Amino acid sequence: MALRPVLQALLAGSCSLLHTSVKGPCPSPPPPAASGAAPARVTARLGMAALTWMALCLAAAFAVDRSNFKTCEQSSFCKRQRSVKPGSSPYRALLESLQLSQDSMKLQLVNEVNKVPLLLELYGLQGNMTRIKINELSPLRPRYEVPDVLVRDPPTTWLAVTGRDENSVELSLGDSGHKLILTGKPFRMDLLQGRELVLSVNPRGLLHFEHLRHRKDSEEPKESALEGGAAGEETEPAVPGEQESSEKSTKSEEVSDEPDRAEEELGSWEETFKTHTDSKPNGPTSVGLDFSLPGFEHVYGIPEHADNLRLRTTEGGDPYRLYNLDVFQYELYNPMALYGSVPLLLAHNTQRTLGIFWLNAAETWVDISSNTAGKTLFGKMLDYMQGGGETPQTDVRWMSESGIIDVFLLLGPAPTDVFRQYTALTGTQALPPLFAVAYHQSRWNYNDEEDVAAVDDGFDTNDIPYDVIWLDIEHTDGKRYFTWDPNKFPQPRNMLGRLAAKRRKMVSIVDPHIKVDSGYRVHNEIRSRGFYVKTKDGSDYEGWCWPGSSGYPDFTNPEMRAWWASMFSYDQYEASMENLYIWNDMNEPSVFNGPEVTMYKDALHQGGWEHRDLHNLYGFYVQMATAQGLEQRSGGLERPFVLSRAFFAGSQRYGAVWTGDNAAEWDHMKISIPMCLSLALTGISFCGADVGGFFKSPDAELLVRWYQVGAYQPFYRTHAHLDTVRREPWLFGEENKALIRAAIRQRYALLPYWYTTFYHSYRSGQPVMRPLWVEYPDDVTTFSIDDQFLIGNALLVHPVTEQGAHGVQVYLPGKGQVWYDVHSHQKHHAPQTLYVPVILSSIPVYQRGGSIVPRKERVRRSSDCMYRDPYTLYVALSPQGTAEGELFIDDGHTYNFESKAQYLHRHFSFASNTLTARSADSKGIFESPAWIERVVILGAGKPAAVFLRQPGMAETRLDFQHEPETSVLTLRKPGVNIGADWSISLR
Repeated sequence: MALRPVLQALLAGSCSLLHTSVKGPCPSPPPPAASGAAPARVTARLGMAALTWMALCLAAAFAVDRSNFKTCEQSSFCKRQRSVKPGSSPYRALLESLQLSQDSMKLQLVNEVNKVPLLLELYGLQGNMTRIKINELSPLRPRYEVPDVLVRDPPTTWLAVTGRDENSVELSLGDSGHKLILTGKPFRMDLLQGRELVLSVNPRGLLHFEHLRHRKDSEEPKESALEGGAAGEETEPAVPGEQESSEKSTKSEEVSDEPDRAEEELGSWEETFKTHTDSKPNGPTSVGLDFSLPGFEHVYGIPEHADNLRLRTTEGGDPYRLYNLDVFQYELYNPMALYGSVPLLLAHNTQRTLGIFWLNAAETWVDISSNTAGKTLFGKMLDYMQGGGETPQTDVRWMSESGIIDVFLLLGPAPTDVFRQYTALTGTQALPPLFAVAYHQSRWNYNDEEDVAAVDDGFDTNDIPYDVIWLDIEHTDGKRYFTWDPNKFPQPRNMLGRLAAKRRKMVSIVDPHIKVDSGYRVHNEIRSRGFYVKTKDGSDYEGWCWPGSSGYPDFTNPEMRAWWASMFSYDQYEASMENLYIWNDMNEPSVFNGPEVTMYKDALHQGGWEHRDLHNLYGFYVQMATAQGLEQRSGGLERPFVLSRAFFAGSQRYGAVWTGDNAAEWDHMKISIPMCLSLALTGISFCGADVGGFFKSPDAELLVRWYQVGAYQPFYRTHAHLDTVRREPWLFGEENKALIRAAIRQRYALLPYWYTTFYHSYRSGQPVMRPLWVEYPDDVTTFSIDDQFLIGNALLVHPVTEQGAHGVQVYLPGKGQVWYDVHSHQKHHAPQTLYVPVILSSIPVYQRGGSIVPRKERVRRSSDCMYRDPYTLYVALSPQGTAEGELFIDDGHTYNFESKAQYLHRHFSFASNTLTARSADSKGIFESPAWIERVVILGAGKPAAVFLRQPGMAETRLDFQHEPETSVLTLRKPGVNIGADWSISLR
């Protein structure tokens, strides 16, 4: 404890950063700032360098210090935005300026206090979506608009004016049946379907758009912020009323001084947090807008936060923050920002599901309020019985530091529709290689080639399957990425070759901070090409990370991304082979001696954009460039696997994410479920958590339970801090080894189902791991459940996440449905809450009656070794005696399923006592050696005989076994190829 005051003193300075994954020995003390660095910072870096070094050495001893990360009150733009209170909006829509084209509407808004005109654009989009954009009519310079996240320009649909009076306009939005009422004064928009109000825009008058302006105390000549765009920029033709409004705004410049000055008093042109000062050369540029969702009490999304699935109201506390940060051993159940950001919020009730996608990559805060918050269930029932009470309503307020307002309203109405709408905009989850869905073994760090070989052999010796072994930062030559430590890993090609011989893979870490070293080729090339992020003064930005002084490549530059991708070619990445894949960590970006452990907001990217404008995109671009590199090294044939810690909307197109540097604690294991569910709802299905916890050492019970939880999450990897005890699965005694082996083997047996579910996600945008309410949208009991979940639509999982548990309460949804325990095959009727006794080996998993789940039950040492093995079909009958399911098969690693239609997509159905197999997609053609070994029918009576029929062949009789206690019928060795059409009849 004696060190704590010292640490707190250190962290009050420029090193106020508890680093998330404090890895390895202390780095060398930082050198002086590079020449050309901002003069004000040179002194700070010289004066605080030693303190930074000491803080990094000490940080591993403590959890997150919340004082090192801003609250809304400490974020000047958030404070300014929140100071705008609900009431009459100062904004008026100039209805006379309305311009309508076939697919869009444009009109001006004017702030009647400062007379600044804005341009409102409204687009009807195909697929039941609406887009709203608000920008300055004529900004002093262009404002940042997020590129590369949308997969294409969204196709539009028609708009028409269907009504009008002196203060409102009614618009019809395509064929969806939605209408929009735009009110002039005060400005608001109400979206209706028929007579039902679906949502409102600016209903509380919280639109607040800080226009670009000249600093009042500068010597620059005063100009209206409305007189033109940036130098050399062409402005769009004026819409009607533009000239008049611009003249009014210019004439009222003096009148508008007071509100502008009020804004500027709150850190608008310069802001200091700890000892870091943000220069803010463009002044206040924040934007904010509110939405009301009548009839909704449950909202979800806006990851990443270590919190429950259902979002809480933020009144009386901080808003949810979206700002990618490296947070050391994060706290649970609070709205603090973490590693990634997806600005998508979903609202759900029994009637419909909606989404609000706020396309802004700057620091963002989201306030949520509700008129039912704090009411007890009894209070709500009393309102209902008395015939009174308010209609439930949730209000959402978005606040971003810069950029424009660009928001997509996803109008559902079903959950599946919202997923389809969002992924039509940002892309679906990439179909991972099959090995990536299997089990991964990682640690910071496996010491050397001998250690890797010993761990690899240990899995075989202990008969535990695994597919991938990982290497953290210590494998490199002095934290120089794309290299190998010559003493610890002198023959990496031989090491990779030994793994390949067992049909296994390796993942190595490549972080986006580059050691500043004149003898390091990667650094020299980036510097010579001018690809580093710059300081506000134009010199290369340098910060402190694992290698010591580090440069940060500007991944927003397409040329930089192309160069980075080229570095993964086999002739550039030393000793790399086809079975080496990549992990991007620290890509928020993490800067140990930067404000809030990240980059200065006034650092400059290509095009002169400030880092503040695009911060949340940095990790997205790193993963994009890395994935493109892995594709290119194979000539575009092989599918990449890239794990990223930071992410944004659209990151699902490039690989997997994980929940970051968690701890070996029961609550951290439990929170991984809602964290991954939140990501799945916002398009990122390939999510997992460090099994066992990154920090601290788990006891045997926690480790076993975490292996069981991880076996049913999309990304399955164990990982641990350097200072934790070794935790390979065989190091905790024979009994625990057997339990861990059983959990991993369950994962491998279900790989066909996992892979098929990922394929459906790739095609349709539906989440792989999903909350119960997605499949049971009218069952209010499911709306707040986040300790159990579904994999696809067939498997319900309730992992045991409480220490010393003797039982769990499992909710089985679906009126008139049945569920089967996958282990005992016992049938349970739904809906009901079922008390399930558990022991340490228990993983409560249920298969939905009416589904067919394919498995491979001959588990081998890796997924690739199971390629030729036969399938077992588990047919779980509904109360009506029916079931159906699918299976997707391809080569498991290339794009040939897309480019050459080399795949099998099979459909299985059971009805009228006949099980039928046919093609679900006749376009796919693929030959598989695999066959069907067994069919297990749950909920079946005993037949007199069972017959197999194939086209052009005589009917054959099959052996079977029936268990009357559980009503399980097992059909032995149909022996048909998995790609063949056939039917099996029970008679």
